[in-house]
Amino acid sequence: MKNIYILIVLFLLFTCLAFGQGGHPDWENPGIFAINKEETRTTVIPYSSIKEALVDDFNQSPYFQLLDGDWKFKWVAKPSDIVHDFYKEDYDVSQWGTISVPGNWEFNGYGIPIYTNIIYPFPKNPPFVNKDDNPVGHYRHKFSIPDKWNGRRVYLHFEGGTTAMYVWINGQKVGYTENAKSPAEFDITPYVRKGNNTIACQVFKYSDGSYLEDQDMWRLGGINRSVYLYSTEHTRIQDFFAHPDLDSHYKNGKLDIDIKLNNYEETPKPQKLEVSLWDKDGRNILKLNKDVTIPAKNTLDLTLSGKVPSPRKWTAETPNLYTLLLTLKDNTGKTIEITSHKIGFRKIEIADGQLFINGKKVYFKGVNLHEFNAYKGQVVDRTVMMRNIQLMKELNINAVRTSHYPQPPLWYKLCDEYGIYLVDEANFESHGMGHGKENLANFEEWNAAHIDRIKSLVERDKNHVSVIFWSIGNESSNEQALYDMYDWAKARDNSRPVQYEEAKSSYRNTDIICPMYPTWIQMTEAAKNVLDRPYIMCEYAHAMGNSMGNFQEYWDLIRSSKNMQGGFIWEWYNQGYKAKDEQGREYWAYGGDLGGYHLYNDGNFCMDGLISPDQQYIPHTKIVKKVYQNILFEAKDLSKGIITVINDFKFTDLSPENYSFKWVLLQNGSKVADEIFDVTISADSRKDVKLNLPQLSSANGNEYFLQVFAYTKEATEFIPIAFEVAREEFAFETNDYFAVRRFKGSLNVEKRVNSVIIKSRDITYEFSTKNGNALLQMNVNDKPLFNALPRLNFWRAPTDNDLGSRPNHSYRLWDGAAHNLAYTFIQHKKLEGKQIFEYEAKPRGIEAKVILIYIVNEDGSLTVDAHYKALSDDIPEMMRFGMIMTLPEEYNQFGWYGRGPGENYIDRNSDTFMGVWEGKVREQAFEYYRPQETGNKTDVRWLSLTNNMGRKVKVSGLQPISVSATNFTPEDLDAGLTKKQQHWSDVIPRKETVLCVDLFQRGVGGLNSWSEHPLGQYRFKDKEYRYGFIIEVED
Repeated sequence: MKNIYILIVLFLLFTCLAFGQGGHPDWENPGIFAINKEETRTTVIPYSSIKEALVDDFNQSPYFQLLDGDWKFKWVAKPSDIVHDFYKEDYDVSQWGTISVPGNWEFNGYGIPIYTNIIYPFPKNPPFVNKDDNPVGHYRHKFSIPDKWNGRRVYLHFEGGTTAMYVWINGQKVGYTENAKSPAEFDITPYVRKGNNTIACQVFKYSDGSYLEDQDMWRLGGINRSVYLYSTEHTRIQDFFAHPDLDSHYKNGKLDIDIKLNNYEETPKPQKLEVSLWDKDGRNILKLNKDVTIPAKNTLDLTLSGKVPSPRKWTAETPNLYTLLLTLKDNTGKTIEITSHKIGFRKIEIADGQLFINGKKVYFKGVNLHEFNAYKGQVVDRTVMMRNIQLMKELNINAVRTSHYPQPPLWYKLCDEYGIYLVDEANFESHGMGHGKENLANFEEWNAAHIDRIKSLVERDKNHVSVIFWSIGNESSNEQALYDMYDWAKARDNSRPVQYEEAKSSYRNTDIICPMYPTWIQMTEAAKNVLDRPYIMCEYAHAMGNSMGNFQEYWDLIRSSKNMQGGFIWEWYNQGYKAKDEQGREYWAYGGDLGGYHLYNDGNFCMDGLISPDQQYIPHTKIVKKVYQNILFEAKDLSKGIITVINDFKFTDLSPENYSFKWVLLQNGSKVADEIFDVTISADSRKDVKLNLPQLSSANGNEYFLQVFAYTKEATEFIPIAFEVAREEFAFETNDYFAVRRFKGSLNVEKRVNSVIIKSRDITYEFSTKNGNALLQMNVNDKPLFNALPRLNFWRAPTDNDLGSRPNHSYRLWDGAAHNLAYTFIQHKKLEGKQIFEYEAKPRGIEAKVILIYIVNEDGSLTVDAHYKALSDDIPEMMRFGMIMTLPEEYNQFGWYGRGPGENYIDRNSDTFMGVWEGKVREQAFEYYRPQETGNKTDVRWLSLTNNMGRKVKVSGLQPISVSATNFTPEDLDAGLTKKQQHWSDVIPRKETVLCVDLFQRGVGGLNSWSEHPLGQYRFKDKEYRYGFIIEVED
């Protein structure tokens, strides 16, 4: 009753003047964030029958009306330009435009989309925002009340999408709301009438609430979630909180339901409340009832309890749901209201510093998810959500953090149904306010607004079984309000852990140690220590640009630790919007594009996801599938064909009914044997399996790889039969591929004044015998084989992680080093029929040298041997060590024996397997949204480039090599010292083939994109490196 009086008082104040304390408008007053708004409740509506309620589809209820569609719309750039009286029914809006609801202004031709990470998109001066740049949208829409609703209550529900909004019905002010990502519901019963009605909304892009919504995302305006009406009787089921639980043996269930009933009438209402639980087959397995009397003009709280023997339990692997029905009847037995919600039985426990679900320690193979649509801004419909779940299931992702705000309600229903663990995060981040005294969480006048954020989250989502943790927010210091938010959440729901990253391991207001981007040293220390709470990274593996290096190492460490239980990759999407440049070329836009170049922006920092903006795989997507896989393989004794199969599913047995297995044996990249086999293993167990491998040849020059795969034998809605879910590859210890080669033939040698000419059949070489040059020409049938001869190469087009980890740009010394080499001729000699030329190459300005040896073999092939040596301890790290050359465009068919078929790097290649692969050169480069290094292949034994006449240039490593063949040089993809506003559409492919042959290049990294280097083993940290390869031509 007290809440009703408060709302009345607030409403009276609101109807007199839309200004709060001190004369500030509501949208610049932290003490006002809701006027005449219903308290947040679980997302349900009434149905007219049990049949409708069991289906639980809002659209099938006669008491539901969706208002989505085209609304009349007027946009102004600032509050001083607002349209007065537009909410009045007689105000003429016929000349206004229309806008789709849900929809973002900026994707309907109004305003500029702004991407910023930390810096607010307005001058920081809380609670005020920029009065000269704060767009306001005016909405008008007509709707009709169905005859069946006459005499009933009517509620207007916004699922979210408005940072600050006033609402009118038929010219009368109804209320005000802030909190862009949480629902706003209004009782509009006093304002509606039979037949036609008019709704008017005034939406501000920024408000004082924006100080609490400083998430790393595009800043967009508009009502971007659904709007609807629903109707109830005057006595209703106001809200409920179901508490399904399991006993200590995780066998039998108990269901407690806290229910709030509301009576709006003038007299008490004696009624009957029935609660029933239904399984997926439509069987009623539990029925509870209670006679109640709801006081006049008041609410009644009560709890019902029941036992459920041996329920089918819910986990992300086994998403078993039951339908909970709540029915309210009058004292004659007539049904007043039926509502429903899907629930599941599961138990979350923390013990001994570990988190358990239904008694099992679970790994959270997670990702962070923003509300994003590549074509519509932040409007996300069922099609987009279902595609996300499909991809997550394909990639073995089992958990999502709703960064950094609640997702639309439908997302939770889908996660309940299909099995995704959710860390549900409140719409709260005040990152731009910094830490310490300045942070708003220190100020009493902001405390209620903070509490409202966690309250709105918990009250809306409390009945969703997929919600495993609550998160009180993101990157907002750790001041008093954060403790209050934690305490409120724990008091309201003690069945779920509550986490907050900035509480770290030192403070009480988190149940999970959930760091973001720990360094490798911090990770290894945490893995060794015994912790008092589970360690689950809320953000890690920053997937910006060409990234996701050391992801395998992350999980090797996680699995070795007692308390580490996974984490959430940052992030799911590359948040780019489809655009066209002035030449009509399509590209993916990021911060500073789409008209925002003159505004503060954080460039391409929004392009840091696992998948493309339009929900497709990109090069580093599949490493996640590999590392997150739930079936693992280890080599026990390959000489006897024994491997260990590990069932990392916690609740799913492996059997011939659900999975099939296959092994493949490769000899020098080609399949020589394979076989299907079955495995039966209980959940969370391992088993040794003996494979029927053939006898391996012991001849020199052979190597063998065993590849093992697991496939589905049952189809789901997302995953077909025979879909590969797991893979592993093993090398045999007896491998001896790089044996000494024998060459046959003879060479003709012609010495000149400053050079030596070597001829063998159709091939002619010329080498310099004076300082300044080395290899001068390599011709086939008197025509140059290369457009540009092989030369040393130390540089790659910097990845986003490269740029982030090298703030002083010292590594740029290597950029032009290969073009500024000082060559010194050392010697020319003949040895066993070979012609050998030796040079010393010194990069100018760098204290290092390379001894470069060319050997023309008897058959006319060319061996290149490069030996790098640092001459000082103070040398910037190389990006790669190798050679680059270009061939005519006709050499456009690329083949290789190494890891493939996709792009891979020294620290991101466990998902790509050895084999003989081929493809077009033009297909090898991925179109990164900001151009950067691309197309690499590791562990390569040989490569070939073939022209349309069948001539083949083959390069064979003297040890494993790293190679790429594209139509781009590193310089083509390099924007220079700063990233600039560059996109792939700005890069023009060369009409030639650019071949890089390296010992290796530096790893791409993945710890973060602003300070951390790749792990040490994937960097150039030694003072000496040596490698070699052979070039030969085959017709």
